[in-house]
Amino acid sequence: MSHTKEWKVRLYLFEEEGTTKARVVLDTGTTALTGHGAAHCNPADTDVPEIGDELAAGRALHDLARRLVNTAEGDIEDTDTSGTRREAPAAIGWPM
Repeated sequence: MSHTKEWKVRLYLFEEEGTTKARVVLDTGTTALTGHGAAHCNPADTDVPEIGDELAAGRALHDLARRLVNTAEGDIEDTDTSGTRREAPAAIGWPM
């Protein structure tokens, strides 16, 4: 059951009133998901635009990843025909 797909990701960065904002769009060909992120420069810090871009983009990608996983989990629940609900796996890593 091997298959290959290409999903397209577009990342948009823009500056608005001292805030770097990012929007990332995942296009699967049948659906699109969008993630958002932002970064603010502390007035006491040196303004390095690349850092704001990196933070905003990373946060937007993190938001997109969370939305994609939530969508997949919802799809799993929708297709589960056993009548029993799956338990979420235990978290991996250090406790928070």
